[in-house]
Amino acid sequence: MNAIIDTGLSPLIVPPKEEVVLALRAAVPPHCVLSREEDTRPYECDGLSLYRSLPMAVVLPETEAQVQNILKVCKRLNVPVVARGAGTGLSGGAMPHAQGVLLGLAKFNQIKQIDPVAAIAVVQPGVRNLAVSEAAAPFGLYYAPDPSSQIACTIGGNVAENSGGVHCLKYGLTIHNVLKVRMVTMEGDVVELGSLAPDSPGPDLLSVFVGSEGMLGVVTEVTLRLTPKPALASVIMASFDDVEKASDAVGKIIGAGIIPAGLEMMDKQATQMVEPFVKAGYDIDAEAILLCESDGTTEEVAEELQRMEQVFQRAGATRLQVSTSEAERLRFWAGRKNAFPAAGRVSPDYYCMDGTIPRRRLGDVLKAIQGMETQFGLRCANVFHAGDGNLHPLILFNSNIEDEVRRAEDFGAAILELCVEVGGTITGEHGVGMEKINQMCVQFSRDELDMFMAVKRAFDPACLLNPEKVIPTLARCAEYGKMHVHGGAIPFPELPRF
Repeated sequence: MNAIIDTGLSPLIVPPKEEVVLALRAAVPPHCVLSREEDTRPYECDGLSLYRSLPMAVVLPETEAQVQNILKVCKRLNVPVVARGAGTGLSGGAMPHAQGVLLGLAKFNQIKQIDPVAAIAVVQPGVRNLAVSEAAAPFGLYYAPDPSSQIACTIGGNVAENSGGVHCLKYGLTIHNVLKVRMVTMEGDVVELGSLAPDSPGPDLLSVFVGSEGMLGVVTEVTLRLTPKPALASVIMASFDDVEKASDAVGKIIGAGIIPAGLEMMDKQATQMVEPFVKAGYDIDAEAILLCESDGTTEEVAEELQRMEQVFQRAGATRLQVSTSEAERLRFWAGRKNAFPAAGRVSPDYYCMDGTIPRRRLGDVLKAIQGMETQFGLRCANVFHAGDGNLHPLILFNSNIEDEVRRAEDFGAAILELCVEVGGTITGEHGVGMEKINQMCVQFSRDELDMFMAVKRAFDPACLLNPEKVIPTLARCAEYGKMHVHGGAIPFPELPRF
């Protein structure tokens, strides 16, 4: 029986599953198409397991030509397509559409070129983030964006979400380290965006595409900028007896004209959660710690570390510890990067949020989150990229208790809307996906949302690529606004005014 779906335009009629699977198996080798429930079940969600959906079929192409064929079939049959990398995303962006095809790019895992002279890497989208740096290491180069999931996440997913990492303050997000993207449109056409030159002719469509969450095209190749490995890197761990003092110290570091290679913050709940798991050497008695890295030549690092220590002392740091070896530096970062898995040791489930705020409001927002813990009756450990104000609160809950799931979602919504209220935004690097689609109604006006949809339609006129995500419909915003203003079924808190 045909299904009718609403992609935000006129309703589309999707043929029965049997017809879609038959057409796909005619377009690509049959072994690339999975349609039995036991085969598609592993793809029902990404890293945000609160949202799940079984796809009609999963297709695992092996060549760019096969990607083209798949998209042409789905376009002809009005079948939605969701592209997926490693599935480590945390916003539900890779959750399948129940009446659609999940297009997995795991087999696109080749590093096609490392050019040490031009300092570039040409890779397929299924290449792991960390694998790029490992391949470039013999040439004294590495790939700078380093999300906490870099051991598993793929470059294609990094492009979709514009991922960052602990070193994004100095070296930028994915957008600052991608030179060119080769992608396939929903019509099956191959398009290249960007250039190896300092600029490319015409509008900067590469910047539009990076961070578009799989809504504009399917990536088949990415050209990355590689960065020379510094001669030396060292980390200061600064302890504070108050989260507001630690937050103020972040602004003072930047105000002193210092741009650290990384500047991360963890509160006491986070360090006490992480230390038994990683044994990173954290000060678990401190209310908050900052990890501040300097890199460069030996002389540059020595001078910058001295300036950093002076700033932290004036900011009220109770303890300063400088890494004395590369092994200790890596342990400090291992603790921060393993905060998410460490949460799994102390709670049945955790909900990782992602909002960005002005640095000057860090202390205010952390205090407000502490108040929300009492309001929602759930614990929240805070780890985040302090240097650019990108928060990652970890809400701890038990998914086997229905009321805790609801409270966790409401807690997360309250944090995101607080970010907007203080002049920030609802996402820094995890994307909107399914998770934050209601908060898009809070941050943007209807005219702005319509402009976003106009950009999508320019690439994907039928709105078949990753539909019903990121950009909310008018009806959805109206319904959410009704609940938000009048209470409705979901009790959103009165957010603090600063």
